[in-house]
Amino acid sequence: MDWHGLKYACMRLISHQGYNPIMNSGSPILYLIPPFIAFAVSLGTISCLIKGNILKILDQPNSRSLHTRPVPRTGGLGLMSGIFVSWTFLPVKPPVSIWVAIVLLVTISFADDVRSLPVWPRLVIYTGLGIWFSAVTLAATYGWLVAVAAALCITWMLNLYNFMDGSDGLAGGMTLIGFSCYGATAWISGNEAFAIANFCIAAAAGAFLLFNFHPARIFMGDAGSIPLGFLAAALGMMGWINGCWPPWFPLLVFSPFIVDASVTLIKRGLRGEKIWRAHREHYYQRLVRSGLGHRNTALIGYVLMSATAISALWATQQHTNVQFGMVTAWIGIYLVMICLCDRRLRHAPDSP
Repeated sequence: MDWHGLKYACMRLISHQGYNPIMNSGSPILYLIPPFIAFAVSLGTISCLIKGNILKILDQPNSRSLHTRPVPRTGGLGLMSGIFVSWTFLPVKPPVSIWVAIVLLVTISFADDVRSLPVWPRLVIYTGLGIWFSAVTLAATYGWLVAVAAALCITWMLNLYNFMDGSDGLAGGMTLIGFSCYGATAWISGNEAFAIANFCIAAAAGAFLLFNFHPARIFMGDAGSIPLGFLAAALGMMGWINGCWPPWFPLLVFSPFIVDASVTLIKRGLRGEKIWRAHREHYYQRLVRSGLGHRNTALIGYVLMSATAISALWATQQHTNVQFGMVTAWIGIYLVMICLCDRRLRHAPDSP
């Protein structure tokens, strides 16, 4: 059976006897079809990229990296392929603006993986894309001030996701946990279509994580991390627009990445360093180098990610005062964690 035949058969299964899995709760198994497709396509594609030695694009170790051997960095292509294919099976598909943005980001980022494009042109393109998406999504209803703020958030999120993709299993785990939380919260709010779209991303990340957890056999590369950062911000914004969650929710869910990247770059800026240059000063990088290693750093990250995600999901069902208290509590927790990490890492040995 060819691709079109497979797609037709699956859609017939989904729509059998007029059944719409987005609008009808009759058979829960049908909700699993798009995420299963995402997992299967990503698993198969990434396996071929590794075993077939296709697209020989290697991440060469250097003084700024945490690895000592060349590793393929094409895993993002397999992950995004799973998302693309699975989304075509959704009865209610994401807006065209999401598709357009992802295609552009994957294309530009993959070109960067191949030829290392200059920083500033890429940053201008990413910023322009964030402004365009925010304008078409928010400007008419919420005004340009909100749209500009959203554009800045999108631009920062897609860049910081790339910054945090440097340790085995870390970005893949954040994707799995973060978008699973998006999906669960959207499902609870009654927006099953949006929930399944997010579960597809989580499922594709789960397949990638099978190859990326320590010792990593493949990396995500910019073609995976940049689009995922965009999706974390854009779908977080759409969930707020659709009434699935309050505006603080995406920030708390992805706060482990946001806090690490933001605090690190603020410190570098205050020291007068060039913040756009590659470095090894993120907290997760320092933890790996201090002797904790990739595996333990990832596991600690998973615990933190799960805690922020679960607490965020719980708080959305509570009174506004409780939500405010939850966000305030996490700010305090992060301040304590930063102080403790700085104290510990200041005297820790620095491994290569």
